[in-house]
Amino acid sequence: MKKLLLLVGAAGALVAFRKRKAAQSEADLWHEATTAPDLR
Repeated sequence: MKKLLLLVGAAGALVAFRKRKAAQSEADLWHEATTAPDLR
């Protein structure tokens, strides 16, 4: 039973990590798309 709970916890952490990484990537893309280009 402990192994199952550990596996479920690890899977949940992995899903949360991937979701956070995807959200950060999306935010980075929006930032890049909406900022003025540096034409120096």
